[in-house]
Amino acid sequence: MIFQSIDYLVFLVCVLAIYWAMRHRAQNVVLLIAGYVFYGYVHPWYGILLGATTLVDFVCSRKIEDEPARKRFWLGCILLSNFTVLATFKYFGFFTENLVAILQAMGMNASVPLFKMLLPAGVSFYTFQSCAYAVDVYRGDTRARRNLLDYSVYVAFFPQLVAGPIERADHLLVQVERPRRFNATVVRDALFLFLWGLVKKRVIADTAALYCNKAFSLGDSSFPLVWAGVLCFCVQIYADFSAYTDMARASAKLLGFDLRQNFNHPWLAQSPADFWRRWHMSLSSWFRDYVFIPLGGSRCSEGKIVRNLMITFLLSGLWHGASWNFILWGGWWGVWLVIWRQFERGAPGFAKNKGALPSLIRWGVTFVLMNIGWLMFREQNLHELVRQMTANPFTAPKDDWHIAGFFTALMVLYSIPLWLHAALEKPLLSRWEDLRDTWKGFMLQTLGGIVLFLLLLLMSSKVSSDFIYFQF
Repeated sequence: MIFQSIDYLVFLVCVLAIYWAMRHRAQNVVLLIAGYVFYGYVHPWYGILLGATTLVDFVCSRKIEDEPARKRFWLGCILLSNFTVLATFKYFGFFTENLVAILQAMGMNASVPLFKMLLPAGVSFYTFQSCAYAVDVYRGDTRARRNLLDYSVYVAFFPQLVAGPIERADHLLVQVERPRRFNATVVRDALFLFLWGLVKKRVIADTAALYCNKAFSLGDSSFPLVWAGVLCFCVQIYADFSAYTDMARASAKLLGFDLRQNFNHPWLAQSPADFWRRWHMSLSSWFRDYVFIPLGGSRCSEGKIVRNLMITFLLSGLWHGASWNFILWGGWWGVWLVIWRQFERGAPGFAKNKGALPSLIRWGVTFVLMNIGWLMFREQNLHELVRQMTANPFTAPKDDWHIAGFFTALMVLYSIPLWLHAALEKPLLSRWEDLRDTWKGFMLQTLGGIVLFLLLLLMSSKVSSDFIYFQF
C-alpha cells in the first residue's frame, strides 16, 4: 500500500475513525491490526515474517535482561535470526551469482539457481529497528518490555514500517506505551505536511523520474545526457524519499505520534560528513551508534579510524542493495570522508571559515561528489557505469547538449520549491510558533494548503512510481 494511493487514504481514514473512538489499550490493538493489514496488503505472507521476527526479538530481549550471565548468547540469537532473514531474502541471489561467477572463472561448471526470492518490503528497516532495540537492552540503555502488544506495535507501526525513519525504543516505543490525546492543531499541521509530501512526490519526484528514465534509457548516452540524467535523479531521489518521510510523519501525527526527522536539507551540505548528518539521518545515526562506535569510532589511531569509516560505509552501501554498485557507492563516500578528514586537519582555517567564498567552494565540491555518487547509486551495470564515468564531453552531438540543457533547466525549475523550503524553513518556523494557535495562523496554513492542493491538481505527473526506498 503506497501513501499516494486512494487505497491508503481510505485505509487511513478508517483507521483514524476507529482509533480515536477507543481508549489507549484498544488503540494499540487497532494499530497492530492496521500495521499487519498495511504490510500484508499485497503479499499477506509478509505478515508471517514480520510476526516471527517480532516474537523472536521480544522473547530473546527479555532473556537478555532476565539472564545477564547469558545475555551475549541471547543477543547473538537475535542478531543471527535477523541477519539470516536479511541474507536469505535480500542477498541470496547476489552471493550465489558471484559465487557462480568465481567458480566459472576457475573453470568449474556451475549455474545460478532458477528460482528467485521475493524481497519483503521494508525488511531492512524493521530488522534494523528491532536489532537496535535488542542492542540497547543488552547495553542497559533501555529495559526489556514485558508487553508483547506494545512491542509488536513498535515494530509494525505502519507509517514508518516500510521505509523508515528507523526509530529507537526510547523515542517511539515510549509513545506506544503512553496514552495519546487528540489535538486539532497537530491534525492541521499533519494534513499540511502530508500535502507537502504529496506535492514533492507527485509533482517533483515523479516528474523528475520521467526525464531521468528517459536520459538513462537511450543506450550509449553521451556525456551531457548522462549528467543531465544524474541531475534528474538527484532531484528525484531527494524529493521522493523526503516525501515518503513527510507523509509517514504526517500519518503518525494524525495518530498522536511524533517520528524523527529524517532529512535536514542535504543539498546545503558543505562536506561529506555534513551530507551524512543531513541525509537519511535515522540510518546514518544507526550505523554510527551500532557499527562505527563499537568498532572504535574516532577515539583510536588514525589508521583504525580509516578502517572504521570504510567498514561502516561499505556496510551502508551493502544495506542499500545486493549489487556491487551500492558497495562502490558506500566506498566512494567512505574514501571521501577519509580524504576530507585529512583536508580539515591540514587546512583547518579554510575548512572552518564561515566566509562566503570558502562556504561556496565547500558546498560546490560536496554537491559534485554527491552527484557522482548518485550515478554509482543508480547504475547497477558496472560496465555501463564505467562507460558513463569516462564519457567524452567533446564527442557528444550538439543535439544531445540541447536535450541535456532542456532537462537541466526543467529540473532547476522543478527543484525551486525544495530550495525555497531549505532557505525559508528556519525563519518561518521561528515565526510560526507565535502564529500557530491564532486565527491568522489558521488562515495562512489554509491558504498554503490550497496552494499545495492546486499544485497537485495542475502539475502532478501523469505517471506515478513507487517510492525508491521501498526496494531496500
